Amino acid sequence: MIAVRLEQPGDEPGVRETNEVAFGEPLEARIVDALRDSLRGRQVYLSLVATIDERVVGYILFTPVTIEPAADRRIAGLAPMAVRPEYQRSGVGSQLIRAGLEECRRSGYSAVVVLGHPEYYPRFGFPAHTFGLTCEFPSPPDAFSRSRASERRREESRLATTALANTQPQGTVQLVI
Repeated sequence: MIAVRLEQPGDEPGVRETNEVAFGEPLEARIVDALRDSLRGRQVYLSLVATIDERVVGYILFTPVTIEPAADRRIAGLAPMAVRPEYQRSGVGSQLIRAGLEECRRSGYSAVVVLGHPEYYPRFGFPAHTFGLTCEFPSPPDAFSRSRASERRREESRLATTALANTQPQGTVQLVI
């Protein structure tokens, strides 16, 4: 049975290996290690693992992002999300995303942005339309999208994001490290 929980001390080797095998190279694992090290001690990121029999089989990370020009909303960036190849297409990724978005809601984030597969993320509320936001990283336009983290703030967040788009159509989402 799959269990999804917050990452705990001691999970790092399993997270690293999961990222390496899921992406077929060590780059994502090194990025996760660097992000974790740079944010350690600050409760500003959300890191979840999916386990089966205590073995890490999936991983997802949410880190804070800033918007330029500034907006007074807490926004998280989802990246990376990794699932070991033998567990892909079995619901592990879906469980990680749903649990992560719920954790973002509980933590007070009003929106989440993702740079990922445009055919995968819309089912979790990430539409192709980004309301004028752009990503600072080179990427295909349909790979970057945003979602509401809080249903209570749906209209408020949408208006704030639309207002941002109207005043600064080239707004850029940047990772806070």
